[in-house]
Amino acid sequence: MSKTAGLSRTADTALPDPSRWKALAFIALAQLMVVLDATIVNIALPSAQADLGISDGNKQWVITAYALAFGGLLLFGGRIADLWGRKRTFVVGLIGFALASALGGAAQNEAMMFGSRALQGVFGALLAPAALSLLAVMFTDAKERAKAFGIYGAIAGGGGAVGLILGGFLTEYLNWRWTFFVNIPFAVVAAAGAYFVIREPSGTRNRAPLDIPGVVLSTLGLVALVYGFTRAESAGWSDSLTVSMFIAAAVLLLAFVVTEARVKSPLLPLRVLTERNRGGVYLSLGLAIIAMFGLFLFLTYYLQVVKGYSPVKTGFAFLPMIAGMITGSTQIGTRLMTRVPPRLLMGPGFLVAAVGMLLLTQLDLNTSYAAVILPGMLLLGLGMGTAFMPAMSLATHGIEPRDAGVASAMVNTSQQVGGAIGTALLNTIAASATTAYVADHAARATDPKLLELQAMVSGFASAIWWAVGILVAAAVIAIGLINTGRPGTGSGGTEGASGEGAGDAEGAGDAGDEFKIPVVAH
Repeated sequence: MSKTAGLSRTADTALPDPSRWKALAFIALAQLMVVLDATIVNIALPSAQADLGISDGNKQWVITAYALAFGGLLLFGGRIADLWGRKRTFVVGLIGFALASALGGAAQNEAMMFGSRALQGVFGALLAPAALSLLAVMFTDAKERAKAFGIYGAIAGGGGAVGLILGGFLTEYLNWRWTFFVNIPFAVVAAAGAYFVIREPSGTRNRAPLDIPGVVLSTLGLVALVYGFTRAESAGWSDSLTVSMFIAAAVLLLAFVVTEARVKSPLLPLRVLTERNRGGVYLSLGLAIIAMFGLFLFLTYYLQVVKGYSPVKTGFAFLPMIAGMITGSTQIGTRLMTRVPPRLLMGPGFLVAAVGMLLLTQLDLNTSYAAVILPGMLLLGLGMGTAFMPAMSLATHGIEPRDAGVASAMVNTSQQVGGAIGTALLNTIAASATTAYVADHAARATDPKLLELQAMVSGFASAIWWAVGILVAAAVIAIGLINTGRPGTGSGGTEGASGEGAGDAEGAGDAGDEFKIPVVAH
């Protein structure tokens, strides 16, 4: 202990945290809780709606209240983590999420339910960027970082499908309220573990004054954007309020960018966004999430409505996708990340996912699960897992430690906004194709119920074709924009720069700046 105590502050920052792998377990547990919460409530929604007397017109607010608070406050949450300390923000976020979940489980009316979901979103916006930025500042060796982000990427990608299984079990065998209560043990264990195990590196906070105009403009702009897409799904793209939300979002976010370029201590330093590699990650990841979120919804409906699967069986049907994600993330991405440029993992990963999605365009009323859906899900999971892992790492690697929170928040923001866009856009495409199918075949149909199912599946297939195109676009952006070379091996060498347009120095601590990011002190 005496040797440790005698280390200088600089040396303390450079040495890796001896308990970092234990810390990863608690960070991963918290990430799993946040991701599975996004899908677990979908399974329970019909039961909760009936119990609480929520109208069909208002039921969307169980999802929307969470999405608006979470998506709107992510950048603010990331900046709070940089300012207040990531460990403290992480623990407070977990405790708050547990309390909000308890409120949701105990809800007696729709107001309590909507309020609890909004609170979950608020505290989720605190803990999600804090979790990712803790990894960014704790794992600095290239090979260790690859393993850590492989685990994190697998959970971020597969947690939603785990939520479908868990949600199915809890709703079918217990009660919808347990889809909320189940968060409490997750949060308590993760918070206690984080409090006692995590040792945040010193000297990594950003103590600059909080950019209040930036907070207000970004929050209102993101809320307007997410709500615009959410409303488009239910009210249509030409609805006056939908159009107003998109216009307001554009004006507010443009004002936010102008403000950030001028203020002394911006909420989101524009260098975080404009750096070529990081911008490529945010854009390609957001597009991939658009494709994936829509598919989750379509396959859930297809398996339950068309195939007649129970909620539990539907959850288990998604297991191949989870297996593919874990394999792609921990076995392919982790092993190759220190050997090849990230774009050569992300681009091909998105293309493999697109091939899996292409298989799923063949859905019809009698599609075989084993022959079409199973291989499609495996390829989709494998490709996404392979691409997610370097994307998660690349989004925060080489960043100034003081900007780690907002850089992490941007990863979550691209996912959240991508999810909102994906659900609304692909649902609208599916609905239009379904209506067109009915109009074309109504005259010849002998069984209205059969026509309805055929139309629904035709709509799903049409939307999935769009998802294929979106994944191909994500691959093109990843290959075209991301030009950093192979990461170093943690030995301090400058490897892999040739032909990739970037030197990949990987020194101790966060000195390795493989993206050549300009260092601007606050």
